[in-house]
Amino acid sequence: MQILKAYSETLHSYFEKIIVTKDPVSLYEPIEYILSLGGKRIRPLMLLHTHKIFGGDIHSALPLAGAVEIFHNFTLMHDDIMDNASMRRGQATVHEKYDTNTAILSGDLMLIQAYGLIGKCSDNSAYADIMSTFNEMSVQLCEGQQLDVDFESRNDVEIDEYIHMITYKTSVLIAAAMKMAAQHAGASTEDQEHIYQFGKNIGIAFQMQDDILDSFGEKAAVGKRIGGDILEGKKTYLYIKALELSSDKQKEKLVALMNDSQMEDQKKIDAVLNIFNDTHVRVYADQLKEAYRDLAFSHLAAISIDEQDRIGLKEFGQYLLDRKV
Repeated sequence: MQILKAYSETLHSYFEKIIVTKDPVSLYEPIEYILSLGGKRIRPLMLLHTHKIFGGDIHSALPLAGAVEIFHNFTLMHDDIMDNASMRRGQATVHEKYDTNTAILSGDLMLIQAYGLIGKCSDNSAYADIMSTFNEMSVQLCEGQQLDVDFESRNDVEIDEYIHMITYKTSVLIAAAMKMAAQHAGASTEDQEHIYQFGKNIGIAFQMQDDILDSFGEKAAVGKRIGGDILEGKKTYLYIKALELSSDKQKEKLVALMNDSQMEDQKKIDAVLNIFNDTHVRVYADQLKEAYRDLAFSHLAAISIDEQDRIGLKEFGQYLLDRKV
């Protein structure tokens, strides 16, 4: 969509300048590799767009955009190790292409690079606030990832716990990126909070769509194996809601399936998806996703920006809900 294309060339040129493979090549090459895998770069593009709509010069915000994208890919690199994932965006994950130790160390370097890029904005009057926003987000993201891991060994995860987990694991990075841009551009405190809440609630909807695609998408479009969450024992909204809606017999079978480590992968995926379909959990997931979209739009309506910019952000939110990949 147009809002995501507006600054793509500028951002691409910036990454070509700052991402350089040097000695030791074994440390730097995996960074260039994961950043070359594609993806829509939603977070840095939305950071630049947010900066523009609040009256800022996008070129001065490029280091923040770079920091957010590098940080995001650092978390993906480490998440793939923890999830034992073999594919990312249709290609081999870093630890599969290289090895686990390389992926850990290259990921660590990416975190340092992200902080270094934020440091390039130290002459901005809001620098301390920007750094505080980034640090708070980083802590929350780690907490969300740990909750996700903890949930794998639990069968009593509640829907509100799930929402809390995905808020921290996924949506706070989108929210923080937009708030950092607003802070850097000198937006009012009220507008900073509303743009943060817009990003946070759209981020929750974004993750809901991710979970839906993992179970009901097409592998060719999604770029990874369908049913990966099931094999990893992820307690997604689909699973939690299916337990809630299941008969006693279905519930017993669903729990047994999710805890069965010996069953052939595809048979396990198919059996769980049959219960998902029988309980119509996708309908409920779509409804909840749309509720968070509407909450995001209510915050968008309260921001003091040009109406055309508001329409563009609203289209972006809908795009996240409608995407197939």
